[in-house]
Amino acid sequence: MLISPLRVGHLEIPLWVPVTLFAAVMQTWRTGLQTRLKGILSVDAASFVRYLYALPLEFLGLLFLLWRFGGAPFAATDAPFLFFCLAGGVAQILGTLFLVRSFHSRGLVTGTAYAKTEAAQLVILTMLFLGAEIQILAVLGIVLALLGVLLLSGQGFSLLRRDFWRGLREPAARYGLAAALSFALAAIALRAASRHGDPHLPILALGLWLLLVTNTLQILLQGSWLLLRNRADLLASLREWRVAWPVGVLSALGSWAWFSGFALTQVALVRGLGQIDTLLVFFFGHRILRERLGRVEIIATLLIVLGALCIVAPDIHWQR
Repeated sequence: MLISPLRVGHLEIPLWVPVTLFAAVMQTWRTGLQTRLKGILSVDAASFVRYLYALPLEFLGLLFLLWRFGGAPFAATDAPFLFFCLAGGVAQILGTLFLVRSFHSRGLVTGTAYAKTEAAQLVILTMLFLGAEIQILAVLGIVLALLGVLLLSGQGFSLLRRDFWRGLREPAARYGLAAALSFALAAIALRAASRHGDPHLPILALGLWLLLVTNTLQILLQGSWLLLRNRADLLASLREWRVAWPVGVLSALGSWAWFSGFALTQVALVRGLGQIDTLLVFFFGHRILRERLGRVEIIATLLIVLGALCIVAPDIHWQR
């Protein structure tokens, strides 16, 4: 499928770049709202509402797809597509549970820091086991952005020397790393699922179909688990719909963009650029209204921005 790049002046920017940036903004917003559910819902219920309240918006998306493309591209959905959607959905559920538990242990920023090793894990997994070819400049960018994330989310340079590794003894760190691995496996599975979608569908439509199928499976799986094992949490997720529904809407928008990005390019690049969401968490959640940036924060910000530029640079072209 030929994907036309976006043109901004003389620059040709691949579609996966703005799609990923949109996903990062939606994820930042959703994560911030999801942390407000602490004390209102349990970990399981707080992660479940992410999928449950995404469903109405996704249903509208399904109606649009059927109106625009008819039922043929979706009726032909094959078993491998469903299998990889299921695998990606299960991995994403586990990643969300681990991430929420990490937040409950030590807070939003620390949980995000450990979870952001996902991009580095993806580089290793996709290059070693899937034979992915990622340019050296992009790999360097992922590493630089990760270093910036770790600096921004910890206690300065000491985090890189000893505190990060010492922190691995604590449950929060292990939850964060487990979340990163789960999300990495989810990205790989959903990338595989996109390969089995209808090749005539536009990428954004394919990403929406991936989201619809995956999220429906997630609701059935986690909803059934709560129904059988913890009905109190299931009832609480329904009772607290007023505070939970925005989480679902933002989750739907963010996941649509992530899934579309996975279909467009290597998942390590998408998640690598997506690390820029830590800057948003940092500025909007912790610094912008309270204190000036210090030396460590400035260096961390520059590392993340430089890393993002290195990731996208190989795919951006100048046209006269």
